[in-house]
Amino acid sequence: MTMPHHALDITLTRALTPAQLHQAAKTMPIAANHDATRLMAVVRAKTPDKACNRLRHQMGGRLPIDVITTHYPDPQGQILLNVAFPPTAHTHLDAAAEHAGQPLHLFVQGVVHRALVRHADEESDRLDRALQHLLVGTIPSQLLAALGRALTHTTGAAPC
Repeated sequence: MTMPHHALDITLTRALTPAQLHQAAKTMPIAANHDATRLMAVVRAKTPDKACNRLRHQMGGRLPIDVITTHYPDPQGQILLNVAFPPTAHTHLDAAAEHAGQPLHLFVQGVVHRALVRHADEESDRLDRALQHLLVGTIPSQLLAALGRALTHTTGAAPC
């Protein structure tokens, strides 16, 4: 049986120097974004979780890794998030998870999920308010035409 490969995104706490990037690439093939604050790697492992752990073990001492995530969602549409908390944060999270009566990973998963839902709701409300403000002095057809112009003139937009 062949070992699967997992594409991982690495978010760094600071940009790498060219020398640091070169040194890290000797350990594992990686690709950097334009300012060397995010990297991509493909890691062989049985599971995405093991791939994240292997990457953190091999590169953690060489790179200022903040977060590792799977690049592609799993069959349930979930992205795996691998965060190494500082000891004080870990202690606070352990206490909060214990107080909530949950294992640490489920507690953190719930907190992150609720924060993402809250952010999506707030963003939706903000867009609704902005749209209502625009509709006060504009008819829908004018707004739709303006939206079409804005979308086709956005920098980096692909031509239709």
